[in-house]
Amino acid sequence: MDEKNLNEREHQDIPTEAEEVAVDNTEQEIPVMDKVGEPPANVPVASKGGKGWMIASIVLAAALIIVLIYPQFQKADGEAAVATVNGHDITKNELYDKLVQAGGESTLQSMITEQLVDQEAAKAKVTVTDADINNEIEDLKKQFGGEEGLNSALSQSGMTMDALKEQLPLQVKVRKLLEPKITITDKDIQTYFDQNKASLGSEEQVRASHILVKTKEEADAIEKQLKAGGDFAALAKEKSGDTGSKDKGGDLGFFKRSDMVAEFSNAAFKMKVGETSEPVKSEYGYHIIKVTDHKDAVTPTLESSKEEIRKTLISQKVNEMSGTWMQDLTTGAKITNTLTDAKNAEASAAPDASAAPDASAAPEASAAAQ
Repeated sequence: MDEKNLNEREHQDIPTEAEEVAVDNTEQEIPVMDKVGEPPANVPVASKGGKGWMIASIVLAAALIIVLIYPQFQKADGEAAVATVNGHDITKNELYDKLVQAGGESTLQSMITEQLVDQEAAKAKVTVTDADINNEIEDLKKQFGGEEGLNSALSQSGMTMDALKEQLPLQVKVRKLLEPKITITDKDIQTYFDQNKASLGSEEQVRASHILVKTKEEADAIEKQLKAGGDFAALAKEKSGDTGSKDKGGDLGFFKRSDMVAEFSNAAFKMKVGETSEPVKSEYGYHIIKVTDHKDAVTPTLESSKEEIRKTLISQKVNEMSGTWMQDLTTGAKITNTLTDAKNAEASAAPDASAAPDASAAPEASAAAQ
């Protein structure tokens, strides 16, 4: 069993809002999880919607950007070979044309959009600081269930953390430009609280490590070693059959009761921090469990949730407004786009099919002439 299958609850949505990540269970051997958990309980469910558009929009083709930030090659330079195959040259212009066909228009449009936002930010004297970027990263971590969840989201989007940080200034600028146009009332906050109260709180959680083996004899032997002073993490790395946690010393992170099979949760939630269990049998084998941390359930109040709700509602409003705002910005700008202008001109110059004589009307016209 791999780490993805064991800790499925930590690897939920990827940064597109509408997609669900398909989890491959074909190699699952001895899973601990009994069900996939819901989004992190201490994060409003709707809060993910405020950022999904961002991750979806920042995955750009780097090669295209490198090519398109320069003007069209001069003829002499454009005929220079970038590769040669059996004596036949592939020229820079041929490469450029292929890259444009592969997605040049959409990439150039992304660059135009970024330029428009930069110009608006300069007019409004909006700046982006390191603190702004760090705050965005922390917000994303919360929305994806922690650092590991965010890293998984980025990986499945084909991005790295460094690439994300390079793209975040655009998001920060859009948010700072639109936030002054947004008003969130106490009534809005109360309505959101009433509708999402269950998701604003959190269930009791336990953090534990475990060593998973197939037989009672193996489990008894490990228990004996632990009682003799053996190191739990070292034994987990050496003997645990759970490939998803063994390299982390058996650490499973925090989990709710419903996240694990009943036998595992029943034992773990009865234990105190620092305690190690006797072998616990489940359908997957025998577990030796060590509880390392505990979180009490949290019942939300309007007062304690107010600021988090306000941030969530602002993110939702920014998301709702950004499309129309960007369209208005584009409409009011003077933009020359050589990749699309020529096509549009050709389309405009083509004969309008609707202006051509209608063959079915010809007999009537002839009759009228007579």
